Amino acid sequence: VMNELTPLKLENAKFVTVITPLAEAQWGPLGIDHVRFEATTNKGMKHGPIDRIASGGELARFLLALKVALEDNDAGRTLIFDEVDSGVGGAVAAAVGERLLRLGNGLQTLVVTHSPQVAAKGLHHIRITKTTSDSGVISCTEPLGAAARTEEIARMLAGEKITPEARAAAVALMET
Repeated sequence: VMNELTPLKLENAKFVTVITPLAEAQWGPLGIDHVRFEATTNKGMKHGPIDRIASGGELARFLLALKVALEDNDAGRTLIFDEVDSGVGGAVAAAVGERLLRLGNGLQTLVVTHSPQVAAKGLHHIRITKTTSDSGVISCTEPLGAAARTEEIARMLAGEKITPEARAAAVALMET
């Protein structure tokens, strides 16, 4: 996990797994140990329970580092990440995208994202749209070809009015 933190822009973070043996009377279907993940995100700080120490974006990156470190590429599984890039942008989002791409090289990885930096790293792109009707919300998916993918990433960058500059930035993101 520690090897994955620097590329995810958590270079000052520490990740610790605390394993405490349980009394025999407490053994059960969940095991014979109590396992807790602890972290620190800044130099000089004491580590503590990861859910109390890390922000939402940091927690998402710790989870991604853990998944990358533990994943067995021969497992034949699908990993689904729903906004694992939440709360990050710019270089951090690009680093998250790189890690997800690396993970996706060995197994099927589905990523829900609003980040153009992350979306640009994907090998395939599906646009999800939601519409509201009298009976509720309906989600639709649409696989995108190369041209539509560029337009969608440009839209993610620019908003509703897609400019030539946004298209150029989308192409540049997909090429890196």
